[in-house]
Amino acid sequence: MNIRQTKISGVVIVESAVFKDHRGAFSRLYCEQELNEVIGARRIVQINHSHTNSKGAVRGMHFQHPPYAEMKLIRCLKGRVWDVAVDLRADSSTFLQWHAEELSAANHKMMVIPEGCAHGFQVLESESELLYLHTAFYQPSAETGIRHDDPRLAITWPLPVADLSARDQKHALITPDFSGISL
Repeated sequence: MNIRQTKISGVVIVESAVFKDHRGAFSRLYCEQELNEVIGARRIVQINHSHTNSKGAVRGMHFQHPPYAEMKLIRCLKGRVWDVAVDLRADSSTFLQWHAEELSAANHKMMVIPEGCAHGFQVLESESELLYLHTAFYQPSAETGIRHDDPRLAITWPLPVADLSARDQKHALITPDFSGISL
């Protein structure tokens, strides 16, 4: 596994080696030993699967407040997505900056998003599927989000937003007095 740091501290891209032969291919999706520098003492406690039907659909931008903040490790198992992390951490040098990466079944990349960052994605290919590994259990009372189209973030989505859930449409814009999430 090749681990590449992005401009946002803790947001990393993991590229898996793929071994191919006449039968098909093999790649390692997760290895505690190889990812130790990224995961540290955290444990994976929940694994989720997401399937999105329509090209252009956006899911996000979601996060959980402390003490239920979670690190997410995201892989695309089928199709292609534009995966986005937004730094919401108080006192971070990259506060309110975002990083996006195309994840696909073909490129075998995984995005690691640390606690205090929001996450969302846009589907670039219909019928795309994501696998999420989480370091904290889902806690509905701690879950919230920010708007995918917040002007303070100015996220550049590659396609027109075609399908957004009612819940995601209700996320608030970031207020001028928002100073970030304290972990």
